[in-house]
Amino acid sequence: MLGKKKQKPRRPTGNFDTLISSRADIHGNVNFSGGLHVDGKVCGMLVADEDSDAVLRISEVGIVEGDIRAPHVIINGTVKGDVYASAHLELAANAAIHGNVYYDLIEMAMGATVNGSLVHQHEPAGLLTKTRTAELGVDEQDVDVGDMDMKGVDKEVETSEVGIVAEADAKGNS
Repeated sequence: MLGKKKQKPRRPTGNFDTLISSRADIHGNVNFSGGLHVDGKVCGMLVADEDSDAVLRISEVGIVEGDIRAPHVIINGTVKGDVYASAHLELAANAAIHGNVYYDLIEMAMGATVNGSLVHQHEPAGLLTKTRTAELGVDEQDVDVGDMDMKGVDKEVETSEVGIVAEADAKGNS
């Protein structure tokens, strides 16, 4: 028709390269690109490749115990950890999140629950790779992520149930 432009879809749909079955329990971090559909249980972080247009979908029977970092996230199951969606986050009616949610664009259906903070962030890909050091006011050059030696931090930092607990004393680490 005249004057009507085809609009680009908000997120990729329908093409999921990887499936975690309802009979699967995964313990450890999962890095992915493309589409990942979770029906099972994942104890660890789900992290999309930084420059990808990846989609993560957690079904009503899916459980994730750990942080999620992906551009497009669709949740209809349970997440015990923080969710970082740099482009689009959709919380369906059965979604239950026990942690903070960092998003750019959010859709939330009636019945979805978030037990934590909703934080709007307009940082595209950088939202996926940033560590929590920025939130703590620590320069990235002071952090050795491999050893979790955090200089300048004088309190305990817990990255997740699955993550690492690091303690640093500003006086002792100079």
